[in-house]
Amino acid sequence: MNGNGNGEEQAESLLKFPDTYHIKAMGRNEGDLLARVRALVAAHAPDLPDEAFACRASRDGNYLSVTCTLVAESREQLDAIYRALSTDEAIMLVL
Repeated sequence: MNGNGNGEEQAESLLKFPDTYHIKAMGRNEGDLLARVRALVAAHAPDLPDEAFACRASRDGNYLSVTCTLVAESREQLDAIYRALSTDEAIMLVL
């Protein structure tokens, strides 16, 4: 580190916008996790097509991961999506 900023500023400089990002939300394979993720993301990126979302069940089928691929327009938009997903009780992990 060069001493002219903190680690957060350096990490932020690695992100560019607009750019394509893949956000993965994981939770138990109960209810409709895909619909929950779609609704939470749609509040911040309303024009995403169904093809922007992909699901994958764990080997035993107990867990489900939903990956959303989107072109984020700003750091604020990306942060808002991560916050929305992270605060939902059905979602255990967001990457």
